[in-house]
Amino acid sequence: MPISNTITRLEHSAVRLTLTVEKDDVRARYAELVNEYLKSAAIPGFRKGKVPREVLERKFGPVLKDETINKIFSTAITEVFEDESFPKENRPLPYSTPRLEGDEPVLDPDKDLSFSVVYDVLPAVTVGPWKGLEVEIPNVTVEEEDIRRELEEIRERSAVVLDRDDGEAAAKDDVVTINYTELDGGGNPVQGSERQDFVFTLGSGYNLYQFDDDLTGMKKGETRDITKTFPADYTQSELAGKTLTIRVTLTALKEKKLPDLDDDLAQDVDEKYTTLEDLKNSIRERLAGNLNARIRDITVSKILEKVLESTPIDLPESMITLELDSRFRNLARRFNTGPEELAQNLIKTGQDPEKLREDWKPDAEKVLKSRIIVETLLQDLNLEASEEEVRQEIQKLSNDSDTSPEEIKKYYEQENVQDYLRENIKERKLFDLFIAENNVKKGKKETYPDLMSGKG
Repeated sequence: MPISNTITRLEHSAVRLTLTVEKDDVRARYAELVNEYLKSAAIPGFRKGKVPREVLERKFGPVLKDETINKIFSTAITEVFEDESFPKENRPLPYSTPRLEGDEPVLDPDKDLSFSVVYDVLPAVTVGPWKGLEVEIPNVTVEEEDIRRELEEIRERSAVVLDRDDGEAAAKDDVVTINYTELDGGGNPVQGSERQDFVFTLGSGYNLYQFDDDLTGMKKGETRDITKTFPADYTQSELAGKTLTIRVTLTALKEKKLPDLDDDLAQDVDEKYTTLEDLKNSIRERLAGNLNARIRDITVSKILEKVLESTPIDLPESMITLELDSRFRNLARRFNTGPEELAQNLIKTGQDPEKLREDWKPDAEKVLKSRIIVETLLQDLNLEASEEEVRQEIQKLSNDSDTSPEEIKKYYEQENVQDYLRENIKERKLFDLFIAENNVKKGKKETYPDLMSGKG
């Protein structure tokens, strides 16, 4: 239908597509619609299907012209995008609907019809240098302290909790059960502050008032009134700078018996371990695997940051909006609610949902640009995943999950996500090239816990 189309590049990876439809096509579309109306139009004084054309046009002229324009828009745009010769880089992103620019044109069946639509396209990218770069990563190794910490966590999970004898005093690491309430100036309980059967480990600090030390030495059945003054920067803002009196009654006292660190503990963890040393070696291997994966992610991220410095990318607004919407939906899911309800809850607590999205924006843009660089390089380098590599990936997934390769293969075939496996393999190849082709230096020494928690 269109006799011509022109693309004009706009900022933020948007384009203007200007289409011109020949007057003969315009006239034919208009006549076609008029004939459809003539068959079914019911106007007083005329039988159905017998309304004169000039009467129909006098009564429904604006409606006929508007509907003709809409049909021409839809047909012309569809024909352009379905034309295989139309450049791929000028096609709209899946989530960017072409929108009419300016006022809707006036239909004149005796003239060519021109109009413009605007939409977002994938940013045109020329990736900057990605080889020969220098990046610095944390210097981290798995230490014996890391092994000991893991063993202590295993002991904690295997601990037995036993009642302490009546008359014994509460001590650090005991498990206490308490009832408590805040008291007002007259020594009366403050309504709404009561808590019954609150259980925690003495010395852990896992309580609102941080009164572990104040409870040390209490005996079962004992009640104490504790007065505490909280600093202005106290973590619980509702208590910051206040002085409160809390009445606490110790209702139960238990001690935690940790198992000995020996071969029996290792065998209790898993029958595949014969000795404590077997368990230690397994822990060391697991931590080393976690560390290597984390270091790899950091290395790739730092290389991408370097590439970004020399790769200008003008992100389309629709892409940024989609990413921010996705993050907001994920946050809503974490709170077991929907996006609209989350926004209302944020407003109720004095927070601005739009300010939150604005705070996310720099990181969202960085993530999107990195993703575009990766996708561009995958295409430029023509990296592929062979059938053998897919088979090996399935075997690895099988080994890691104790699921047969046949079951995993069947799952990916049923879910129609084999392309996901292939993309993973291709991306891993690219990241292997990143690490091989760049100078990766070790920087400052960090601990394993800090690195894994993101505190480093």
